[in-house]
Amino acid sequence: MTDNEDQIAGLLLAAGGGRRLGGRPKALLDHRGRPLVEHAVSVLRAAGCTRVHVVLGAAADAVRQKADLAGCVLVDNPEWAGGMGSSLRAGLESLSGTGARAALVSLVDQPGIGAEAFARVRAAYTDETALVSAAYDGVRGHPVLFGSAHWAGIAATATGDQGARAYLKEHAAQVALVECGDVARPYDIDTVADLHHLE
Repeated sequence: MTDNEDQIAGLLLAAGGGRRLGGRPKALLDHRGRPLVEHAVSVLRAAGCTRVHVVLGAAADAVRQKADLAGCVLVDNPEWAGGMGSSLRAGLESLSGTGARAALVSLVDQPGIGAEAFARVRAAYTDETALVSAAYDGVRGHPVLFGSAHWAGIAATATGDQGARAYLKEHAAQVALVECGDVARPYDIDTVADLHHLE
């Protein structure tokens, strides 16, 4: 194991309540015979993340019961209903003091983005000042990698459903884009119409 493997932690944001899915928590949607949150963890592990923190919110107890999240650090976000920003803050806070020098951030509702795209973004890590984003035909998307030097700044600007968008926009010149359009499809599972993407 190289030093880098331990220094880059996977951070999975899986707290959403699926408001536009009729209140079905996204973490528990069925994909390939198991909860979507399990699938997302396996993708991070396949991309080389040995440490994975999972932020839970909606139906957190049910997620704990139904999903096999052994070996993950589970982080409760009581403010999950306020949007993804609070989950990102909770996740980054849970990583401080762990020795991680970067967070590879995954959203639970993007099963079309597999291990290859995550591994590409991860491979672009240089040091704790790194800011890396997947790109699709040159347009920034997910996953993203945040070096620990940026965590406080991201947490300070992560509000509502914005996540790190404002911070990345402000620091656009520093963001390394990694093209992933040839290996991933960056759709979200947001509405009932999107459920056909699940297998």
